[in-house]
Amino acid sequence: MEPLLSDDMVHLRALEPADAERLYLWENDTRMWNVGCATAPFSRKQLEEYIATYDADIYSARQLRLMVVENESGCAVGTADLYDFDPVNQRAGVGILISEEYRGRRYGERAVRLLERYGFMRLGLHQLWAVVPESNSPCRNLFEQAEYRITGRLRSWLRRGKSYEDAYLYQRLNIDANRDI
Repeated sequence: MEPLLSDDMVHLRALEPADAERLYLWENDTRMWNVGCATAPFSRKQLEEYIATYDADIYSARQLRLMVVENESGCAVGTADLYDFDPVNQRAGVGILISEEYRGRRYGERAVRLLERYGFMRLGLHQLWAVVPESNSPCRNLFEQAEYRITGRLRSWLRRGKSYEDAYLYQRLNIDANRDI
């Protein structure tokens, strides 16, 4: 059996204190705020404390944040999250961020597939889901390449200044997944 959190291109690992600077850059990139829920910047101290007190137990924290690391260089290229973990209904949301300079190299798709393998094989999840803005074509392509299906359209879901944007609900059910993930 293959390792759960790595493939031949990337691996997912726990947060380390040295990640604070990368997270500082990514979390404070206001261009990214429209795909998440951020409303204000984070300080380095806040991120250092977040890492120091981070609870990696998905059952108590209801989320899991991992760093996406390129195998060849050992460089962190992004983050991969399971969030809104629901152990009763056996599902979790998937969040992915790949640093701008590393986009277009399939790191995001690889990270999503590793989260899927971990979620289905280790946590026994029934489904993973993601909400993706209609205008975010690269992210929509990523989830479609990872064989997630659009199962709904969320009308006026995301506020964009004085207007609203639709979003798509993508789902991947364990019963649809290849058993050899």
